Amino acid sequence: MAYKIGTKQTTKSVESRQAIQVYVARDADSKLIRGIVALSEKESIPIKWFDSMADLGKECGIDVGAAMAAVVSDEK
Repeated sequence: MAYKIGTKQTTKSVESRQAIQVYVARDADSKLIRGIVALSEKESIPIKWFDSMADLGKECGIDVGAAMAAVVSDEK
């Protein structure tokens, strides 16, 4: 599995149906959260919530916080 991190990359992964799960940080901007949650629910992609952007960043293996990320399979 691989991660697409950030709002644009996550949205693009969901829209193209490459995402198998979406990660969202509870402390991210509520406008961003509403958009990706609605899109993920529309596409029937499960959402995993993280308490903070820092926790989500660590999960994705980066040293900074992330508002959201998409989990995609390694295959193209």
